[in-house]
Amino acid sequence: MTDKQNKPNEEELRADEVLEVEDVLDGETIGGEGDIDWNEQEELNNEGSLVAELEAALVASQVQVKEQQDSVLRAKAEVENMRRRSEQEIDKARKYALNKFAEELLPVIDNLERALQAANPEDEAVKAILEGVDMTHKSFVDTVAKFGLVAINPEGEAFNPELHQAIGMQESPDHESNTVMIVMQKGYELNGRVIRPAMVMVAK
Repeated sequence: MTDKQNKPNEEELRADEVLEVEDVLDGETIGGEGDIDWNEQEELNNEGSLVAELEAALVASQVQVKEQQDSVLRAKAEVENMRRRSEQEIDKARKYALNKFAEELLPVIDNLERALQAANPEDEAVKAILEGVDMTHKSFVDTVAKFGLVAINPEGEAFNPELHQAIGMQESPDHESNTVMIVMQKGYELNGRVIRPAMVMVAK
């Protein structure tokens, strides 16, 4: 046998190498099922983590929105309370702005009433003057009444310490106990607020 016959040719060697490589590839598949499962699991873990982050962000956003809504409601309520207080203060100022002025007018009304009580209506010499004083008094009282100034004249009524000031008590068979017998001086109130109580004598 010749050397040429014993020596394998190059084509046979290449064929054997190809078979060996195929055998290796069959035994160890690159990127096999194990690798695919691990990649899928990692993707699932990443997706789960992303979903958790988004849910946490959503909850935080909802909490922030709720806090902002509460802040808006509180601010709105505070503004409404301020508006209401301002209206009440303006209303009080409007009602009682004349308080001091009205107090100064009371002696004028008192003097007009004293003049009417002191004059003799049967005296012709003063009759015309008396009529003038009476008209002035009525006009004056009507004018101040338009601004809320009202007289307190409780003769015959039950004594009320919030409206009346007792200067004394007397026995009287004609009056029930604790009843105003005589009004010594009229009281006055301005828009429901007493600016001067009526000075009265009370029956006992």
